[in-house]
Amino acid sequence: MTTQVDVLSVGDVVSDAFIKLLDDKAHTYVDHNGVKTLAMEYGTKVPFEKAVIVEGVGNAANAAVSLTRLGLNCGFVTNVGEDKYGRGIIAALHANKIDTRWVTVNPGKVSNYHYVLWYKEERTILIKHEEYDYSWPNLRKKEAPKWIYFSSIAKNSLEFHDDLADWLEENPETKLAFQPGTYQMKFGAKRLKKIYKNSKILVLNRQEAELVGGGNVHDVHDLFNKLHELGPEIICITDGPNGAYASSPQGRLFMPIYPDLGPPVERTGAGDAFASTFTAALMRGKSIEEALKWAPINSMNVVQHVGAQEGLLTEEELEGYLRKAPDWYHSNPLR
Repeated sequence: MTTQVDVLSVGDVVSDAFIKLLDDKAHTYVDHNGVKTLAMEYGTKVPFEKAVIVEGVGNAANAAVSLTRLGLNCGFVTNVGEDKYGRGIIAALHANKIDTRWVTVNPGKVSNYHYVLWYKEERTILIKHEEYDYSWPNLRKKEAPKWIYFSSIAKNSLEFHDDLADWLEENPETKLAFQPGTYQMKFGAKRLKKIYKNSKILVLNRQEAELVGGGNVHDVHDLFNKLHELGPEIICITDGPNGAYASSPQGRLFMPIYPDLGPPVERTGAGDAFASTFTAALMRGKSIEEALKWAPINSMNVVQHVGAQEGLLTEEELEGYLRKAPDWYHSNPLR
């Protein structure tokens, strides 16, 4: 394995236990606050269809697998516990050809393990982020990656963000792609201003764009304007079935979704697939127009499988879908 990697993915890692609920043993309703809610019978035994365990997932881990399948040499900065789940996660990373030199095993700690209630094509995830002693690795100069892909990490990681930002300022040859996770958005753009300032690429969905930048969610141009003020050069905003938008010094574009192959099996990882594939294309030297063509295909394929990684495509497979794309599948200037 080479000393330098193309990209270091950074963030938390988890194992997911998918519990497939029987259609007639649960239901959804909208509560008095307008929140769609999953309901099951209380205080009894509820049969389920099956359980599927997926090891080594999470935003940053999913990105690492996606980047690797698209031809990039990828390492992973993360933490696991000293337990069987941590060993399973490391084995899964090895199986996906990810460099694990920067995976820290924490004695006396447990690994992240989440439960996914899978009802029809949607999922409700029961989460608990273990708190590790996060520290940025002491990278030698020859180990400095060309890119860092930074995503979701636990709430006790603020100093880690500062350390990463300082390292990026000391190593400007390394570019940052940022896909903020839940706690990173809760920290606020002001607290993470050095991270946003040092981001070459920023990817988030429309609601997240409003939360981070404070723009008008109904005005994509305003969302972009506010986010660019934070520092990122290239910004991609995803908008579910409505498509996606990208903004850079070269202009602003709209991209429709790729036609679905069929009804979604399970939606976990669609956003990660889009964000990492868009970023991978740019890391590979593709244009923003090409990146916008790549990303929806991987996102479309992931939801045809269980979990966030099984449906991630290689470049050859992705190009096959591009050859079959309808004539209208291309970006257009954003009006």
